Amino acid sequence: MAALIPLDETVLLRLAGLLRLKRRLDRHSAGPLPSAWQITARLRRRLLIMIRALDGHLEGASYREVAKALHGPEAVGRFPWKTSSIRGQTIRLVADAVAMMDGGYRKLLRASR
Repeated sequence: MAALIPLDETVLLRLAGLLRLKRRLDRHSAGPLPSAWQITARLRRRLLIMIRALDGHLEGASYREVAKALHGPEAVGRFPWKTSSIRGQTIRLVADAVAMMDGGYRKLLRASR
């Protein structure tokens, strides 16, 4: 088995991934994740919410319907929809999720997010 690794700005991360793969192929623990691959609890929560928002968006739900699923009908109905901060958050979540789906997920593997 051989691996071809481009000598670009992510070469060290690629090598770390390759070493983890080699350890697993040798039936050992992969070892700790490189710090660039570690996701904070806050980002993990946001990514999960983005997935839920994207699911609703791809099923044809309106932003208001997505917001109700994410935050509950009481929170959505508390303020006028057009000026609600929940509306803005929902639109950003969907936009970020679509961008992630369209290839932005690769940024999660790079050292700088």
